Amino acid sequence: MTSGRGPEVAARVGRWLGAAILLCFLTGLLSHLIQQPPGWFRWPANPAWLYRVTQGTHVLSGIAAIPLVLVKLWAVYPRLFARPILGGPRRALERLSIAVLVGSVLFQLATGLSNIAQFYWWDFYFPAAHYAMAYLALGALAVHLAVKLPVIRDALRARSTATTQPDPGTRLSRRAALAGAGTAAVVAVLSVAGQSVGFLRPLAVLAPRSGAGPQGLPVNRTAARAGIEVSARDPRYRLIVTAGDRHREFTRADLLALPQTTARLPIACVEGWSATADWTGVRLRDLLAAAGATELGAVRFESLEPAGIYRVSRLPRIHVVDDRTLVALALNGETLDLDHGYPCRLIAPNRPGVLQTKWLSSMEVTR
Repeated sequence: MTSGRGPEVAARVGRWLGAAILLCFLTGLLSHLIQQPPGWFRWPANPAWLYRVTQGTHVLSGIAAIPLVLVKLWAVYPRLFARPILGGPRRALERLSIAVLVGSVLFQLATGLSNIAQFYWWDFYFPAAHYAMAYLALGALAVHLAVKLPVIRDALRARSTATTQPDPGTRLSRRAALAGAGTAAVVAVLSVAGQSVGFLRPLAVLAPRSGAGPQGLPVNRTAARAGIEVSARDPRYRLIVTAGDRHREFTRADLLALPQTTARLPIACVEGWSATADWTGVRLRDLLAAAGATELGAVRFESLEPAGIYRVSRLPRIHVVDDRTLVALALNGETLDLDHGYPCRLIAPNRPGVLQTKWLSSMEVTR
């Protein structure tokens, strides 16, 4: 019986782990580009569910990586402290790549897991740190693969005689170790996937978002936390719409008097949870037309929220002109709950939830 520890298990689990890390990196990079788009980047409005899938995949691939990285470390642990610690240049490079890779991956998984649970035990800005560390992890992985490629190749082909030598005191077989790693990854994914995949919700025992919340929709940032409970209910509330030199203010009653449209759209958050709901309100392009806009471009939105990095968002023109982009006034047939953005909020297809600005105070057409 071959040992559960050693290059064979490490190589096979590492292959799964590498795929999870690469998938997590690519979908995370996509989310970063959507939230902070460079000039060349274009994100479509259709299909409306695309961000829901990509960000759900990002979180689930990261969750799957947690048990895989633990098994990987268990498989190679005795060799991490083998002598010499550094040795020649090749061994030093190997050791350095392992240190950076393990450190950066553990950092990404620990902070990412905390982020989806909204438990922030650090003082740094998570998106920037997570983004930068992802490149560090990917670079360390590339160096590690280059240095260890001969060993990995031999291990996958089962040619290394060392892989058939059981470590003293190790009773777990290679097959059991691999089955355990795969099973743990699947169970970890299923325990969270229900926060975005409806039919898996009964299995989502560890999901931070179960689907519960006002009007059947989870809430990330409450009105109380945003500090807008008074201003959102103020009878003097006006939504200010600016298009060039044209300017108009709308009360909530004015918005309700305009033609209403209902769109069934998902709301998908960067933490990986998503849910589909029926949103009712004024089409954004109709509201802009009512304000006198003659040409449509990107639109800048501001929230009543007095502070916060997401109190302002920019909606590209491709979303502005979409029929399902609304200034929403109702959710699932009921007046919009205060925690969901009352008196009105933006809802557009295929957008991160953090960019679906709640408690709108103003909007302006820009180029």
